[in-house]
Amino acid sequence: MNPEFEERILKHYSPTSRPLNSNSGSPLDRFIPCRVNNNWQTNFATVTKPGDATTSSSGKKHRDYGDSMRDSVAYSCLLRNELLGGAIDDVKSVDESTPTKHQPLSAKRTLFKYQAEEDTSEPCSYSLSPISAKSQKLLRSPKKAMRKISRIPFKVLDAPELQDDFYLNLVDWSNLNVLAVGLGSCVYLWSACTSQVTRLCDLHADSNSVTSVSWNERGTYVAVGTHHGYVTVWDVAANKQVNKLMGHSARVGALAWNGDILSSGSRDRLIMQRDTRTGSAVPERRLTGHRQEVCGLKWSPDNQYLASGGNDNRLYVWNQHVLTPVQSYSEHMAAVKAIAWSPHHHGLLASGGGTADRCIRFWNTLTGQPMQCVDTGSQVCNLAWSKHSSELVSTHGYSQNQILVWKYPSLTQVAKLTGHSYRVLYLALSPDGEAIVTGAGDETLRFWNVFSKVRSQKENKSLLNLFSSIR
Repeated sequence: MNPEFEERILKHYSPTSRPLNSNSGSPLDRFIPCRVNNNWQTNFATVTKPGDATTSSSGKKHRDYGDSMRDSVAYSCLLRNELLGGAIDDVKSVDESTPTKHQPLSAKRTLFKYQAEEDTSEPCSYSLSPISAKSQKLLRSPKKAMRKISRIPFKVLDAPELQDDFYLNLVDWSNLNVLAVGLGSCVYLWSACTSQVTRLCDLHADSNSVTSVSWNERGTYVAVGTHHGYVTVWDVAANKQVNKLMGHSARVGALAWNGDILSSGSRDRLIMQRDTRTGSAVPERRLTGHRQEVCGLKWSPDNQYLASGGNDNRLYVWNQHVLTPVQSYSEHMAAVKAIAWSPHHHGLLASGGGTADRCIRFWNTLTGQPMQCVDTGSQVCNLAWSKHSSELVSTHGYSQNQILVWKYPSLTQVAKLTGHSYRVLYLALSPDGEAIVTGAGDETLRFWNVFSKVRSQKENKSLLNLFSSIR
């Protein structure tokens, strides 16, 4: 085509061309509008299919830019008010704290609704605003503060001789805000209030090493499991040993308190329950079932059930009446060390598997049925639930050495924290439920702010709670 002729055509049909004019020497027969700057994705988000590429990319953009996402939702609500009579006066009623994908139109949903005009208290006829009263209230509604989780630990402590052993539990945080850490043959206490460090005990003279530590609920006693198989109980205020519990023939890698009853799991495959007030005067309870080392123990929030995990890939649930497990789960394909009971959903138990499994699984212990499962992509070392919201944190080993925060029950990742160069084998939750401390074979303890102190405005109703619907 002749370039001169092409230039004349482009000029003739340009969006900036003059409108049709009979007095003009060269009248135009059409007008081509320019739609380059129109944002159809924002204006007509309801017709987007959930499976196409634009939705997934916009969802990723929403996660990265929360402010722009909320602005887009507010603009969409404003359009629905003005064009479709949506009567939306609060963005939070449409979009909660986490972004969701746009939903397609369904058969039950209508675009237009015909109804009698509402009698509003504000005389719209005399309003100086060009938008309706509902839209004005929508624009005046306060923005919900976006929760931000720092990707950097707020404190890092050196922990020399912190063992890189998946089956041990060497870090615990008391309700009195004191951290107990087993380093080699010693147990050290670090006060989060004063940052003072004291050495509680040293097993070097016995050629022994610390394999587990656990605080009681009041934070006054700490139990210390050893490589030789015995467990010592220490009064922290008096700085003295008050009890020494024998019975295991191999190292004790897991401890769990239930009042004054101390449960201990060992490489000898036994779980022993003993009253720390009586010592050997009262015979202990021996729970047999695991075929290999017991590496995880956790009591339920109501102190009625004990969950145990072992190197035999088994997860057992015990009660206080029989010596055999009342429930057994064998879906994990690797060692089960990570165990956590939900404080918000009665009977909900979470567990994580080792390198060959990499999954976090959820169980309804009221019915004995498995629930959700998520593949994390790496070894699951620890699990802990938030005290104030339905979220949980997991720490991982091979091969990503990361810390993940999950929202339940959607199982969406809220945050991903990195910093440890070795497996994140140890985890403890602060008494206020806001911070966690993680330990790894890189001989460091890192403190992170991951949970919010503010309880969720939505009431957490558990489908597992059989007593929630009595009244």
